[in-house]
Amino acid sequence: MDLYGVDLFGDVVKPNAESVINQRFILPPFTILNAQSGEWQERKRAWIALGIKSEVGRGENLMESSESTIWYHNRKKYAHTFNTTDWIKKNDLSGGAQGLGATSVFDPVLSELAYKWFCPLGGLVVDPFAGGSVRGIVAGAMGRNYWGCDLRQEQIDANIIQANDINTKIKPQWVCGDSMETKLPDADFIFSCPPYGDLEVYSDHPQDLSNMDFHAFLAAYRRIIWRSVRALKDDSFACFVVGDFRDKKGFYRNFVSETINAFEICGARLYNEAILATSVGSAAMRVTKQFEIGRKMAKVHQNVLVFCKGDWRKATQKINDSEKNNNI
Repeated sequence: MDLYGVDLFGDVVKPNAESVINQRFILPPFTILNAQSGEWQERKRAWIALGIKSEVGRGENLMESSESTIWYHNRKKYAHTFNTTDWIKKNDLSGGAQGLGATSVFDPVLSELAYKWFCPLGGLVVDPFAGGSVRGIVAGAMGRNYWGCDLRQEQIDANIIQANDINTKIKPQWVCGDSMETKLPDADFIFSCPPYGDLEVYSDHPQDLSNMDFHAFLAAYRRIIWRSVRALKDDSFACFVVGDFRDKKGFYRNFVSETINAFEICGARLYNEAILATSVGSAAMRVTKQFEIGRKMAKVHQNVLVFCKGDWRKATQKINDSEKNNNI
């Protein structure tokens, strides 16, 4: 996928990388992933300009108030320009929809990095919490196969329409079903972002995890992780992007640790962990009140957890070999 298009001579346009590390890995593989940086935001804008509309099919205003929101309501207006920094600041959409309720969407740059770093070229990505279109479209654009499962047919239909409109190298596949029951294909990489309890309620389906009380949610969540790890090939990586969330009394659920424990019990060991530092955006408008009233800090990060099933040396070699075979 020519993310930045081609020039007058038909050559692929590539932005100047800031360092040798960036040239090799797209962005530095550090444990702080800075989504606030100009280079990150530029890549994010370029991905969205391809026609990704991950909020379509997910309903509007799924969150009453969440630290995870969207910034690309105005994508069409700004799709013709690469100068995103000014309009992000002007519209205060880098970290939220101007303080209003919104529907969270997945960051395409994070997807790009996850596939580049942890999934072999041509490998199959399995996503048990597929949701919107981002992870599937980015996978197809980067030469990875993708299989995602979601309970809602309207979401599947919306994703397929977008994938058909975007000319990716490989068409992603979405199926309507429940990851607790649907057979998961053999995976070269597990990549997903599970629901954060009832922070967003996606449907009234009785098997929708976002509709469950926390104890039932955890039981279903652990089973889906077990089924995902079982489907993952030996000597392969898995990545879940998670964030802690509060119970009704205001205390954190310890969701990050619950996720780590669930994977490790299934035989996938924690291998990498990183903080995705998201833009402050509307959090700046909320933090004064929530901190004065209850000393609650505004969350402006997510946790990126990478697990390995089997030998990390062999898992790494598979990725390196796939790149060499494709002359990358």
